[in-house]
Amino acid sequence: MSTIDLDPTDLALLDRLQADAREKLESLAAETGLSVPTVQRRLKRMRQAGIIEGETIRLSPEALGFPMTFLVLVELERERLDHLDAFRRKARAEPRIQQCYYITGEADFALIVLARDVQDFEALTRRVFFDDPNIKRFRTSVAMDRTKVGLSVPVEP
Repeated sequence: MSTIDLDPTDLALLDRLQADAREKLESLAAETGLSVPTVQRRLKRMRQAGIIEGETIRLSPEALGFPMTFLVLVELERERLDHLDAFRRKARAEPRIQQCYYITGEADFALIVLARDVQDFEALTRRVFFDDPNIKRFRTSVAMDRTKVGLSVPVEP
């Protein structure tokens, strides 16, 4: 990711798009006092610099049959780079793993995992954890409530 200087108008554009990625260019232009082509150029520059990583929609896991959320801390047996990369690949490839963080402390990775039910989660643990000889242990907590879910980044000068 390259670094570029962001002015207050860039930050305003990012803040608006982070709130609603479907906001029309015309609306963004009117809110910032810029022309539509200028807004397009600024957004293109921020995409190329890696500031805007992508545009997604947020779906309801419950509505799609995944009412259970688990927080899983994973400790690896060996932490060589090739083992870390192998686990990262496995986490990226598993659709039920929403988020994966390489962390410090007692565990090596923290995961956010969706499941249809406890049996579905158990099947995932067999596939992802028990079948992997490099998994030393994993600890699971069940989320009782989705109080706040998001990937918003504070947009400040």
